[in-house]
This record gives sequence, C-alpha cells and structure tokens, in this order.
Amino acid sequence: MPGTVQPIIVTPDLERLRAFYVGVLDATEVERFPEDGAVFYLGLRVGDSGLGLTADTTVAAGGPGRVLLSIEVPDVDALLPRVEALGGRSSGPANDMPWGQRVAHVSDPDGNAINLTQQL
Repeated sequence: MPGTVQPIIVTPDLERLRAFYVGVLDATEVERFPEDGAVFYLGLRVGDSGLGLTADTTVAAGGPGRVLLSIEVPDVDALLPRVEALGGRSSGPANDMPWGQRVAHVSDPDGNAINLTQQL
C-alpha cells in the first residue's frame, strides 16, 4: 500500500535521476508510466518508502529548493563515494550529530538537497 505522503521529484532528465537513486540507494523501480514509449513517471521503492520521479523538460535543474529529502541508510560513509560517481555532490564528510545520527549533506544530479542519515 502506498504511503499517505509520497515525495515526487520533477526533473528534466528522468533517466539520470533514476540511475542516481538506484546507484546510491539501491532503489528499485516499482512503477513506470506509460509502460511503453517515452516515460513520464517512475515510481521507486527505497527501503520501505516510495519516491516518484516525473519528467518535465521545461523545469530548470539546480535551482534553490525548499524541500529536503532525509533518507535513512545503513552506512552513510560507504555511500559518499557513490554520490559523486553518479553525478551528485557532497558538501563534505559525514558528521555525528548530537541527536544520535551521522549525517551527510549531499545533492542529486539536479541539485535537490538530500540528507543521508544513519542512526548511531
């Protein structure tokens, strides 16, 4: 059953973002619309959560955003090299936070902000 709230990222390059989230987070594709032809929407599963990607070639990637994706992962440090290898950026190494998480601030290839978090 889908969650009550599902983030959907609008991107001018659907395949680039699909490759990033699959490559960094081992996301799996669970939905594709339409099934044949040029894809407009991809539904991904990341752990027990859903993430949608929708294509819009008129949207500008890299602009400042007001949404931050916080994604729990098993090992933040192990994923950091994959972020840049797949076209994302990291603002520096991961840090231990006083609230009990290890956090890395990264962005996907479109410039969307992501916190990769790991419970300590």
